[in-house]
Amino acid sequence: MPSLTVNDRPVDFQLDPQTPLLWALRDAANLTGTKYGCGVGDCGACMVLVDGQALRSCLISLAEAEGRSVTTIEGLSADRSHPVQQAFVAEQAIQCGFCTPGMVIAAAALLARNADPSPEDIKAAVPNLCRCGVYPRLVRAIQRAGRVARRVETISAAPAPGITPEDAARAVPAMKGP
Repeated sequence: MPSLTVNDRPVDFQLDPQTPLLWALRDAANLTGTKYGCGVGDCGACMVLVDGQALRSCLISLAEAEGRSVTTIEGLSADRSHPVQQAFVAEQAIQCGFCTPGMVIAAAALLARNADPSPEDIKAAVPNLCRCGVYPRLVRAIQRAGRVARRVETISAAPAPGITPEDAARAVPAMKGP
């Protein structure tokens, strides 16, 4: 029975140790933010942090994850306040959203080791595929998140997580409801 820590919680999976981590997370742990894209490690939609390193969960078995710490998009920030999540919203770096969790995870891993990445650093560290083509906005969002992480900038374009709709409407007039 593979045991690991998922989003800061100990988990014992009653699954075959050769089960891909992706399926354990999605099917057994109901953490569906980690997406199934290609199943062969090419697209990056299934990216998770394993001991702080961005890895494709479709390529890692539960046996390989045994005893390690896994962070999914759900565990990155419960209230979506992580600088990468906020910058993706502020820079409109989300189109359909399918690839977004994997990109956010890869970007968070990059910024944890380099909070001032160049466009080349970003392209190397975030190899995820996006059918919608958000790459220019992706680079801007990750650089902006780096500035936020370094406390050089704040993001005010996105309402703070947990804000009420009424407060959001006052903070961001375009969000006014009916």
